[in-house]
Amino acid sequence: MNDDTQTNAPGQAYPILSRIQGAADLRKLSQEELATLAQEIRDRLIKVTSINGGHLGPNLGVVELCIALHLVFDTPQDQFVFDTSHQGYVHKLLTGRNGPEFEGIRSSAGLSGFLSRDESEHDAFGAGHAGTALSAAVGMAAARDALESDDHVVAVCGDAAFTCGITMEALNNVAESTKRLIIVLNDNEWSIAKNVGAISKYLNELITNPIYNRLHHDVGSLLKTVPGGDQLVKLGKTAERGWKSMMVPSSLFEKFGVRYLGPIDGHDLPQVTRYLEFARESDEPVIVHVVTKKGKGYKPALDFPERFHGTSPFAISSGKTNGSSKPTPPNYQDVFGKAMVRFAQADPKVVGITGAMPSGTGLIHLSNEVPDQFYDVGIAEEHAVLFAAGMATRGMRPVCGIYSTFLQRAFDQVIHDVCLQKLPVVFCMDRAGLSPNDGATHHGLFDIAYLRMVPNLICMQPKDEDELVDMMHTALNQDLPATIRYPRGAGEGVEMKTEPQTLPIGKAEVISEGSDVVIWALGPMLKDAQILKEKIEAEDGLSVGIVNARFIKPFDNELFLSQAKSAKLVVSMEDGVRSGGFGSLLSETLIDESVTTPMVRIGWPDQFVGHGDGVADLRAQNGLAPEQILADVRAKLPKA
Repeated sequence: MNDDTQTNAPGQAYPILSRIQGAADLRKLSQEELATLAQEIRDRLIKVTSINGGHLGPNLGVVELCIALHLVFDTPQDQFVFDTSHQGYVHKLLTGRNGPEFEGIRSSAGLSGFLSRDESEHDAFGAGHAGTALSAAVGMAAARDALESDDHVVAVCGDAAFTCGITMEALNNVAESTKRLIIVLNDNEWSIAKNVGAISKYLNELITNPIYNRLHHDVGSLLKTVPGGDQLVKLGKTAERGWKSMMVPSSLFEKFGVRYLGPIDGHDLPQVTRYLEFARESDEPVIVHVVTKKGKGYKPALDFPERFHGTSPFAISSGKTNGSSKPTPPNYQDVFGKAMVRFAQADPKVVGITGAMPSGTGLIHLSNEVPDQFYDVGIAEEHAVLFAAGMATRGMRPVCGIYSTFLQRAFDQVIHDVCLQKLPVVFCMDRAGLSPNDGATHHGLFDIAYLRMVPNLICMQPKDEDELVDMMHTALNQDLPATIRYPRGAGEGVEMKTEPQTLPIGKAEVISEGSDVVIWALGPMLKDAQILKEKIEAEDGLSVGIVNARFIKPFDNELFLSQAKSAKLVVSMEDGVRSGGFGSLLSETLIDESVTTPMVRIGWPDQFVGHGDGVADLRAQNGLAPEQILADVRAKLPKA
C-alpha cells in the first residue's frame, strides 16, 4: 500500500517477514515482494506496540531505509550504529529476532527497546541517548583502518542528532580519522518534539533547493544505467561533484570533508538502495541524506508524531491510548509544568528551558501559556545548562526541566559553570528512579550519587506533588543552584495548597516518632517505609519512626544524629543506587561522629538495571520488593 493512512488488519499473518532471518533472505525477494515486506513490517510494528507501547513513529519512518541497509551491507561483518537506537525495531526484525521475544519487546520477557550488544551480534553499538552514533562510528572506522580490515561502518543519524554538540565534534574529526565512512542522515524534521535551531533550517533548505533535487535525480538516473566497475563509479562521482560545484554552493558537510549525496526520498526503496550501493564503493567519507516521514503507514502516528514517538499501549483502530477509566492523580511532570506557568506569570525573570522535551518534562504548559519565557534548545543538554548559567548571571531565574538520566550529559557544566559560580539555576529532574520499559539508559538511578558531592548545590526530593511545588518555590527564592528529583508518572493524589510554602533549607520532616528503629526515606520510598514500620511494629514488637529526609544536601545532621544516637537501628531508603547515594551519606555521617548504631541501606544494587514490566517487577528482581526489604532489615533488628 502507498496510502500513509492505511494498515492491514491486526493479526494478519506475515508470510514474507516470517521467512527473513538475515540479508541473504532479503536478496532473494523481488521488488514487489520487498514492497510487501515493508507493509508487513509496518503491520507488525503497529500490532506489537499497540500491546506493549514503544517507539512506533520513528520505526515506521525507517522501514525502507533499514531494508535497503540490509540489502547493501552484511551484518555483523559490516557494522550499523543507530543514533539513540530507539528506531532499531526494524533492524531487529531483519536480523532473526522476529519471534516471541519481539512480541514482548520492552517487557521482562522480551527484547530491549533499544539496541544492545548483549542481545545480538548484529547490534554493533548500544545507545539510548541521542548524538552518540557518529562519534562511535568514527572510532569504529578508525579501528578498522588500523586493523586493516575491509568491512563497512554505517552511522544512521537522525537530523535531531546534529543539534548535539558531540555529533558536531565528531563531524569535525571524520576526515582526519578515517578515509572511509558512510553516514546516513535520516531527516524527518523531528526528534521527540519538532526540531529547532539553525541546523534544522539548513537541512530544510537542502530539501527544498530545486537545483540540488534536480541534480540528484539526474545522478539517480546515471546510477541506474552505469554498469559495474570502479572507473565508472568514480566517473559518476566526479561528474556529480562537478555539476554541483558549478551550480550551487557546496554543502555544510563537504566543508567538513564529507561527501554529500541527497536529498533523496527515504521511502523509495530502489533509490535508497542505489545510493547506498554508491556510497559503499566510495573511497572517502560520504553522507547520504534521506528524507522520511515519522509515522509513515499509520494515520494516528502521522497526525500526532510527538505522542507516537514513544507511546503507551493504544487501540489500533483509533490510536487512542489504553487507560483505566478510574481517575488517577496528575503526573509529576504536569504538576511541575503547571507550577512553572504560575511562577512565570508572577515573575517575568522565571524562565523554563528544555532540551527537546517540552511534553515529556511538562514544560509544554509553559510553552503554550507563557511562550516568551520558554526555551527549547534541542537535544543539547550541555548547552541547556550553560545557557541557563548565562541567563542567571543577568538576574534571570532559569529552571531546566530535564530527565535525571539526561542531566548526566551535562555533569561538567553543572559543576564548572553553575555550581562553581554559585549561579541560581534550578534543575527539575523528572524520571528520577525507574523508567521501567526503557531500561538501563533511561533509569534515573545515579543522580543522588553524582550530585551530592558537588559544593554549593542544594539537592531535594519531595514526598508528593504538593511538596514538589513547595520545593520549586523554595529553590526560586534563594540564591544557590538547586536540584529537585521526582519519579515518572502519577503523584500521590494529595490535596494541593493554594499557595506554596517556603521550606527551611536543609531541614527534614518527622513523619512519626519511634525509639527502636528510625527510617530515613526519600520520595516514593516513604510508602515502603510505612509498610516496613507497620510490619516491624506488628510482628517484631519494636517502635519505628519515619523521617521524610526532603534534603539530601544540605543534610539535616542535627536531627539525624540525635535520633541515631538513641536508636537501635538506622535504615535509609532511596530510589537510587546504594553506591555513593543517600545511604552512603548517612553512614558517612555516623562514621564522622563516631556513632556506632548499626545501619541498613536500602537502594539499588551496583549494577545496571534492565527493562521490565513495571516498577514492582524490577524492584522484585533487584531485592527491593517490600518483603525483601523487610527481610534485609529484620536480619539486623535488635531484640525487643
